[in-house]
Amino acid sequence: MTGFGKLLLCLFLVSAAALALMVRFDRPASVDPAAVGPAAPSASMPVPASALPAVPPAAVDRRGLASLAIPVAGVSPDALVDSFDDARGGGTRPHHAIDIAAPIGTPVIAAAPGRVEKLFDSELGGKMVYVRAAPDTVHYYGHLAGYAPDLAEGLSIRTGTPIGFVGATGDADPGAPHLHFGVKRLAAGEGWWQGTDVDPYPLLAGKAVAR
Repeated sequence: MTGFGKLLLCLFLVSAAALALMVRFDRPASVDPAAVGPAAPSASMPVPASALPAVPPAAVDRRGLASLAIPVAGVSPDALVDSFDDARGGGTRPHHAIDIAAPIGTPVIAAAPGRVEKLFDSELGGKMVYVRAAPDTVHYYGHLAGYAPDLAEGLSIRTGTPIGFVGATGDADPGAPHLHFGVKRLAAGEGWWQGTDVDPYPLLAGKAVAR
């Protein structure tokens, strides 16, 4: 083979080697799907509910009822007993309030701000105070031994304002003095003596007045 032929052979072998290297590097490498993980969903792919972030539940609608201060001075939340569904009058009527036991003369204080709507002497409830705590909410305090000095209808009060004193007036047992405390929600046009009873216990538990 002449020298020119050898040169052509060398050029051919070099070109072939270069072509082989190009083909090798252009080929996509094999990929292990398990190592990569699932593909991110595209805009057109539905996302399963389990993949969505958790959304916290909406707050319970209390219809504007805020927590209340315990309306008897010195009484702790763990001393409260929920008697809303208890029977009264020998089973002839529901209680629909809470009784907070305390010695006669213990100060009774406002559970929330409002305006004194009515001072009332009832056969069953004895000396009572009705406070308009909101346009549609009335708080009432019963079986009082007496009213606080200067308490009068129309008076604006704040949480902790003296209302009266624990007693046993009305049909209360003289041997078990207590405050009869209730909450009513009023519909449009209803007066202080009307409305729908609301259980005060959940509103009072854990909410004491700082004295």
